[in-house]
Amino acid sequence: MKTLENKVAIITGAGSGIGKSTALLFAKEGAKVVVTDINEEHGNSVVKEIEANGGDAIFIKADTSKAEDSEMTVKKTIEKFGQLDIAVNNAGISGPTEPIGEYSIEAWDKVISINLSGVFYGMRYQIPEMQKAGKGSIINVASILGQVGFANSSAYAAAKHGVVGLTKTAGLEYGKSGVRVNAVGPAFIETPLVKDSLSEDAYNSLAEMHSMGRLGQPNEVAELFLWLASDKASFATGAYYPIDGGYLAK
Repeated sequence: MKTLENKVAIITGAGSGIGKSTALLFAKEGAKVVVTDINEEHGNSVVKEIEANGGDAIFIKADTSKAEDSEMTVKKTIEKFGQLDIAVNNAGISGPTEPIGEYSIEAWDKVISINLSGVFYGMRYQIPEMQKAGKGSIINVASILGQVGFANSSAYAAAKHGVVGLTKTAGLEYGKSGVRVNAVGPAFIETPLVKDSLSEDAYNSLAEMHSMGRLGQPNEVAELFLWLASDKASFATGAYYPIDGGYLAK
């Protein structure tokens, strides 16, 4: 039997990067996957890839910064599949790199609305459905910057610290209800966005910040998500799990 056989998972920001790798892995392990993203082309492409490999998935265009989109996503998931077992609140943006005294107010509001409020909105509508079933696993994607600061990334670091706080609070609130809530903190991951936006020197400098001397791969993060989503992690809740190639060990 596959690890996620007969389970239904919502994955936000699943059109690319970590979200895409997670959607493909969860489908391979038997889950019915709800792919959400603001990029319709990317989201539909992931669904087609899942279906081509014999999996079951649907795409929902959704903006996680809008509470009504999170509500709609859960509603459509129940309508289509009749249940919700897993949610990976992954969608996020990096925002501009500026010191706090020069940081755009508009940019601050956007990063916080997507990276922090978006996770709250997701849980706000995911948790009641899981409570009805008496079980569920929510995985909130934080970052290594949910534990430490990073110069010129104030909004991102603040949002990711907030995600960790939300996760711990939810773990306390729903520990007896069968709904597990955990956060994962990836370090710098080699996504197309990272590869395309950095010079070779900048890329190498970033890699050296990790004790393993390299960036992580999206599938490596997805494997941790898989464990947290599965029944193998039945005693794991309210926790923060770094997957960082040794970044936080320094």
